[in-house]
Amino acid sequence: QVQLVEAGGGLVQSGGSLGLSCAASGRTFSGYAMGWFRQAPGKEGEFVAAISWSGGVTRDADSVKGRFTISRDNAKNTVYLQMNGLKPEDTAVYYCAADLRPPESWWRTIISNYWGQGTQVTVSS
Repeated sequence: QVQLVEAGGGLVQSGGSLGLSCAASGRTFSGYAMGWFRQAPGKEGEFVAAISWSGGVTRDADSVKGRFTISRDNAKNTVYLQMNGLKPEDTAVYYCAADLRPPESWWRTIISNYWGQGTQVTVSS
């Protein structure tokens, strides 16, 4: 059974930092890009960041550039999202995803081969 399990969400004040992790299990994810989407209450889901299997290619949404950093450790089948300079508008449920599409195309559509269950990030003003 394929599972993507997120961890690290929570409540933080504006300007603070949080780190998310997503551990994948149940199959080999060799060749899969991994990344994050988010959905705020009453809003459509949006792409946040993605990273290639090798880690050599990353893409970030304009809204998080310079604040969020995505990375991965293939030995642990885990992808990370370090979020700094958090703003109230970053409040959302963050979903981990694994997909065969390259990171360069993740911003186009909210689809993925595999999804995590989501973790809540709340940024207070």
